[in-house]
Amino acid sequence: MPGPLDGVRVVEFTSVVLGPWACQMLADMGAEVIKVEAPHGDSNRQLGAARHPGMAALYLTCNRNKRDIVLDVKQPAAREALLALCRDADVFVHNNRPQVMTKLGLDYEAVRAVNPRIVYCGAYGYSRKGPYGAKGALDDSIQSVAGIANLNELVLGEPRYLPTVVCDKTTAITVVYAVLAALFHRERSGEGQEIEVPMFETMVSFVMAEHLWGMTFEPPAGPPGYVRLMSEHRRPYKTLDGYIAILPYMNAHWDTFCTVADRPDLLADPRFRTMGDRTRNIDDTYAETAAIMATRTTQEWLDLFEPTSVPVNRVNSLQDLASDPHLTATGFWKEFDHPTEGKLRGTAFPVNFFSTPADEGRRPAPRLGEHTRELLAEAGFDEAAIEAMLASKAAVAAD
Repeated sequence: MPGPLDGVRVVEFTSVVLGPWACQMLADMGAEVIKVEAPHGDSNRQLGAARHPGMAALYLTCNRNKRDIVLDVKQPAAREALLALCRDADVFVHNNRPQVMTKLGLDYEAVRAVNPRIVYCGAYGYSRKGPYGAKGALDDSIQSVAGIANLNELVLGEPRYLPTVVCDKTTAITVVYAVLAALFHRERSGEGQEIEVPMFETMVSFVMAEHLWGMTFEPPAGPPGYVRLMSEHRRPYKTLDGYIAILPYMNAHWDTFCTVADRPDLLADPRFRTMGDRTRNIDDTYAETAAIMATRTTQEWLDLFEPTSVPVNRVNSLQDLASDPHLTATGFWKEFDHPTEGKLRGTAFPVNFFSTPADEGRRPAPRLGEHTRELLAEAGFDEAAIEAMLASKAAVAAD
């Protein structure tokens, strides 16, 4: 059964995680995605465990369900080939600075000239409307400038990056919903458009949704920072034999927690009567909870609280996730047979479309230039033109 984006054609001119992961999501939902790579290939082809050169783990996890063409777009023939691919495309996605795309002759006006209905999405560090607009960016630099490293400094005493590419992946999700919204607009109006998805603005919006706090008001009613999240005591709780995550957050949760833990005295304590009280006295709240959790084993607490509505979980390692019973039961982990890389593990698309399901296994992650010849032919180039591009290295095909 085709996915919800069946019939949508995407030309992807991206690398690293942000663009490839965004376009993989579109591909999982049924879009036809054409990945355009430079002759040296996506840098992620070299990152992580690998069975063959250029097919490393990080590349494989972000590039399934795509076809691949290699074009050296600094050469006029390759630029024209990319524009030819765009003529029948619905979406063009890139993650280069806009100044680079203008220099290459692949900015919105150039692509719009061959396809006025196209949705042209640029995802890069900073909006070109501001003074940072020409700066390059990677996940670490955006974590710094968007306040994420400082959040860790406020809690840990020194600025630290989150051990995940949160800016790349959050911006990738933003690319997906922006593209879908623009496609919906085009369905109603017939009008294509340019979209700018800057990482900095996306992540400041992400961070300040809860952390604007007292600065929500003008003049400020207090400092920024959601106080519960800023406590140094916010962490999994130690039990007799390990750790557990529990959050008696809502008033009903707290009532249940105190009852199950046999601590009715806490229900009458003015520090903890309401969610507002517990937030104002968050360090005391965490300290009392920690003392309670230290009195039983992890499994004992799980058995006591899992029948309730109080959010409770064990603390999984990354390795534990591969055998997590819930993920196993829902079919989240997928196994794929790759024609060159053998058996691979991957994640399912997380959204369940009950009438138009996503399909993670339509195509394996392609080798560099695997589909160069067939895509050039589909774009209208005859055999002689294709051979000329290959001979000049304007295009490169896999062996």
